[in-house]
Amino acid sequence: MGRVVAGIEVEAIGAQSTVHAPAIAQVKRLCMVAAAAAGVQDGHLAIEYVDAERIAELNAEHRGKSGPTDVLSFPIDGVEALAIDGTASPVVGEAPTLHTSVPRELGDVVICPEHTADLCEAIVHGVLHLVGMDHESDDGEMLALQAEILRWESL
Repeated sequence: MGRVVAGIEVEAIGAQSTVHAPAIAQVKRLCMVAAAAAGVQDGHLAIEYVDAERIAELNAEHRGKSGPTDVLSFPIDGVEALAIDGTASPVVGEAPTLHTSVPRELGDVVICPEHTADLCEAIVHGVLHLVGMDHESDDGEMLALQAEILRWESL
């Protein structure tokens, strides 16, 4: 059996060409805090900054909505990723542990800076979606948690 992967690995794409992008250390911290707040302790994700044209294409293709938006999330393995032996995490709500040297692929958060008032908020929002939260179907929990994380981050 391989080692247990612990921690959130974050890849930032396009940050160097984004004028007001948070520093990579802050991006990683926001991702780790958002994921941990939802009970996910390990995995890999990417934050990608794109222009309005690209996010409009993705918005049309994946949501059927025309025009650009601020942030889109594309989960890959999901919250109930399977362990290497094919068994799911035994406790509902418990972060699954993969027994491998490759972290679970949480997915991608795509952000359009020109349509985003606060890039830190977009990062947290996108990561919360990656780990299974959905403000369109909950009773305000996701947005309340998002606000709490951002308050904590600003201290």
